[in-house]
Amino acid sequence: MTICNSKITGGRMKLDAIDLRILDAVQKDGRITKLKLAELVGLSPTPCWLRLRKLEQAGIIQGYHARLAPRKVAPFTAVILSVTLESHRQADFDRFETALLSCPEVVSLWSVGGGVDYFVKIIARDIQAYQALVDRLLASPIGIDRYYTYVVTKTLREEGPVPTEIFTAAKTEK
Repeated sequence: MTICNSKITGGRMKLDAIDLRILDAVQKDGRITKLKLAELVGLSPTPCWLRLRKLEQAGIIQGYHARLAPRKVAPFTAVILSVTLESHRQADFDRFETALLSCPEVVSLWSVGGGVDYFVKIIARDIQAYQALVDRLLASPIGIDRYYTYVVTKTLREEGPVPTEIFTAAKTEK
């Protein structure tokens, strides 16, 4: 009996419709019970649980997290920082990334192509705490050439669930 019709080929896992329904459900509610998940995706509990475990073991599901509402506890400032490095050797990128990944205020870090090297999302107590962090970064030998600060004035959407349509689009690409 085949429990999961998903297959791993070329380093990527091919997902079927049931896998996609599982991913959609656990993204919306990471605390969903095994029984409720099985009902939602149209399987009995054991095969559903086995599929879920397979998705976890393949690294497609990387964890289950609580989404916090920090403004209900304290005010904060969110800032997007664009950064261009002085030099573009791999060691320069590595040094910069290591330094920023060690900062708890850095909640997202993206290396990008185009006119800048990185976008950084920073959450700080206030603008003064943000500026103190930037001053420390500029004083450290991590190779920042230019940076621009964009203060977030209104959050319309935080990172949401991954649209499962991207997985079905991958099936048709050859």
